[in-house]
Amino acid sequence: MSRMKQKYNDIVPALREECGIENVMQTPKLEKIVISVGIGEEGKDSKLTQNIADTISLIAGQKAVVVAAKKSVAGFKAREGAPSGIKVTLRGEQMYNFFDKLVSIALPRVKDFRGVPRNGFDGRGNYNFGLQEQLMFPEVDFDKIIKTHGMNITIVTSTEDDKQAFTLLEKLGMPFAKGRNNG
Repeated sequence: MSRMKQKYNDIVPALREECGIENVMQTPKLEKIVISVGIGEEGKDSKLTQNIADTISLIAGQKAVVVAAKKSVAGFKAREGAPSGIKVTLRGEQMYNFFDKLVSIALPRVKDFRGVPRNGFDGRGNYNFGLQEQLMFPEVDFDKIIKTHGMNITIVTSTEDDKQAFTLLEKLGMPFAKGRNNG
């Protein structure tokens, strides 16, 4: 069992008490984490697209998929079927391992890091935030990177309530920025 999964099991009683949950099955938990990168103009360069996909696969510990555009949009210079992004969806043990690496290794390595924004909740218990570059992850070899890129990380929880999701992530060690309370 991963360290983060064990931590979740340890915080369940406190989480239930703080959120006022009587039924154990309604306790908020992580369902999946999606890491995505929009590649835009870089989609034309297959070598760069493959490099980004390899980097995201390395970070996630699971093979990333190249996502093709579903429609042509002239304003975005996107053609139907052309690569438009790269994503990987993590569940189970790999999800907990990635979350542990994110909060205990990667985010603390960010220069002048003051915490992730508190306003990334979507009203349905999910949390989104972006990272400026991929170099904060220990697996990434700077010499093999063609171009630095950011990524969006979406954390999907089992609850529909942002306050419960915030409490869950905070208890799991997500370093939220100091400031006004969420909710």
